Amino acid sequence: MRICIASDGHTLRAIADLYQMPLEGLTALNPHITEPDRNIGGNAVNLPPLHRDNRERLYIPPDCEPAPATGYLDQWIPLTPLEDMERTDYDVLIVGTGAGGSAVLWRLCEQLRAKGKRIGIVDAGGLLLPTHAQNLPTINVKRYVQLFTNPKISIPIGRRIPDFPAATLLHALGGRTLFWSGVSPRMHPSVISQWPVSLQEMNAYYNIAEEIMKVSRAYTEGSALTQQLVNRLREEGYTEASGFPLAADTSPTRYGRVQSNVFFSAMNFFGYSLNLRPFDLAVNAYATKVLSQGGRVAGVEVKCPNQRSYILRAKNVVLSAGALETPQILLHSGIQGGAVGHYLTNHSFLMAHGLMNRENFPEQMGTLGVLIPQVEGQPYQIQLYGPGEYFWYSYEDQPLRKDVGVRFEGFGIVESRYENRVYLDPNHLNVNGVSEIQIDFSFSERDREIIEMTARAIERVSEIIQAPLLTENGSSDLCLMPPGQDNHVSGTCRMSENPALGATNRYGEVFGMSGLFVADNSVLPPIGAANPTLTTVALAIRTADYLTSRL
Repeated sequence: MRICIASDGHTLRAIADLYQMPLEGLTALNPHITEPDRNIGGNAVNLPPLHRDNRERLYIPPDCEPAPATGYLDQWIPLTPLEDMERTDYDVLIVGTGAGGSAVLWRLCEQLRAKGKRIGIVDAGGLLLPTHAQNLPTINVKRYVQLFTNPKISIPIGRRIPDFPAATLLHALGGRTLFWSGVSPRMHPSVISQWPVSLQEMNAYYNIAEEIMKVSRAYTEGSALTQQLVNRLREEGYTEASGFPLAADTSPTRYGRVQSNVFFSAMNFFGYSLNLRPFDLAVNAYATKVLSQGGRVAGVEVKCPNQRSYILRAKNVVLSAGALETPQILLHSGIQGGAVGHYLTNHSFLMAHGLMNRENFPEQMGTLGVLIPQVEGQPYQIQLYGPGEYFWYSYEDQPLRKDVGVRFEGFGIVESRYENRVYLDPNHLNVNGVSEIQIDFSFSERDREIIEMTARAIERVSEIIQAPLLTENGSSDLCLMPPGQDNHVSGTCRMSENPALGATNRYGEVFGMSGLFVADNSVLPPIGAANPTLTTVALAIRTADYLTSRL
């Protein structure tokens, strides 16, 4: 027999319903309760016993087995110890994880999904950010600048290079794509006509690069601020002015697919690659030397932070360490060539700031991103950012101001000249025992003419859009940034049909060293005035396709 104490307000009928038993049977067990609908709160109520055969009729599923261990990650991307990589024979080994190296990795993984080829990639830096800095909710413009300019991240080697004082190195998984602007124009056809690659072929690879990087003008689409300034510029002769072609995925979150990587970085390429096929990745692995045998590449020597050396064997090596460090590796390896390190190119970089009257625009202005590209007879490119510091989307509220701030950036063509070069200083070695980078660089007379043209164009653009340049002591703040500040260094291993005029052939393969390729800004021949990243990615994909055809 079981006994329960009735709650206040309960009746015998309510208890029968609660325990799912016939009222007649419960009345027989409780003859002292004569009325089944009377409040019996606080009284003891007799219940029938819970018989064993009732319990045995219940279905209880068997206990689940614990999930088997499937391996663990120690961080947000799988890493391979250098000890394991040293025991592997790679079909392709990539050095550097910026725009070029990550694009080669993605394309190889896409083309060689089930081919059984071994792919490895190493970077001198560590794990810094898992995405573009502007995708992080903790980053605004001020913190972005503080992080990017931290000398631990942007290593200021230009402090000891008089000709290139703003030169920096960035060692981290993803390289400079963690911080780049995302502006992605194609190079003008007159520039590509000087290359050993046809315009038709470049357009085909531009299409692939733009699709995978999500390049479009959607970021500024519908912005009254951008559209009004574009209209003013077109009316005054800048007919090619438009909103930025930006590597930004603005598609909405839907169907359960979360949109968390608006701004493109090499991390996107790594994400795509990880979901296509396995590859080995090591960070904090500084490549010191390319190894070769009989005119063919054999692998790469790398060092870890404790200075232990590892020999990574590979049938093919792709150097993507950037336009300063790729020639450094080649020269330190004794691979001189006719043009390795020479034809260093960048842009003359001018900057200014202006203010526009806020009353000329609607309440919802939108963002400002305007590109005035290079065209025939115009050897420069101008970019307009705004309003103020709020071009990037952010988690901050914009203050309501009387004026709208505009940042002007002008990029002028710099001639590709043999005497502008990267070379090694044998009297100074870095911590890994490699001779430090030195640079000879100067602007030619033509470069200086273009600098003046660009400055005058910025002044004219400021008049057209009615944004007078800021002044200090009676002079505008329009200035020429020091060489290297543009982060567009290129050309030091440029492609050419002639080994005397370039370091690599039309597919990025180093002359005289079979199986050794370059896929970064350093392979670019003359770059015109356009930002180089989109073109570097397009050419890296092309090099990967050529490699795939040879494997």
